Amino acid sequence: MGVEGCTKCIKYMLFFFNFIFWLAGCVILGVSLWLRHDNKTSSLLELNYEGAEPPSTFYISVYILIAVGAVMMFVGFLGCYGAIQESQCLLGTFFACLVILFACEVAAGIWGFMHKDKISKELISFYDSVHDSGVSIVDSDKRQAAVAVLKVFHETLNCCGKGTFLSSAQTWLTETCPKKSSDILSIPSNCHTQIAELFSKKIYLIGSAALVVAVIMIFEMIFSMVLCCGIRNSPVY
Repeated sequence: MGVEGCTKCIKYMLFFFNFIFWLAGCVILGVSLWLRHDNKTSSLLELNYEGAEPPSTFYISVYILIAVGAVMMFVGFLGCYGAIQESQCLLGTFFACLVILFACEVAAGIWGFMHKDKISKELISFYDSVHDSGVSIVDSDKRQAAVAVLKVFHETLNCCGKGTFLSSAQTWLTETCPKKSSDILSIPSNCHTQIAELFSKKIYLIGSAALVVAVIMIFEMIFSMVLCCGIRNSPVY
């Protein structure tokens, strides 16, 4: 025999929420792997120009997400097994893991909010340095290197330039633009805007997932403590 009455209901609710938590870990792991290998981000963040590289902040965040997803899958399994077995030891360990995860998630959320624009600003700065180098360089080989990098930006983001009017002396830049925009000098869709939008969409996706997971974790912490107390007070034990 095990727990009875309301405590038994809590037991199965905890199992259900832990299963959802385990699925959320799978989703976060899958999304983080997608972010790591997404064609748009990887093609931009793996560029190199004269030793200068785009910021690695985004990939560091993605690697943290991969670790979080894997840990969530483990903790979710631990909670499911502890609930079914009605083990105070497993439930206590599960609760401790949840508290640590929740604290880490809050800290990561605060850090992410404070630095939410850092990745796009650093990548915009990298784009500007390549763009300005291409404008000032007269050496054909070095200019071709700048053109190759800018072409990846323009084709990936479907943009061109920094939103300013392109003079006839900068016709080499229009040649790197998407074909549908290469015949005009003033490009309405500038790369600064497109870079900012690219990473803001991904940040909002991560933030929404983190909020859902945080709500699930709060319910799980409550249920795990209620179940643990119910097991301790059960006459069977």
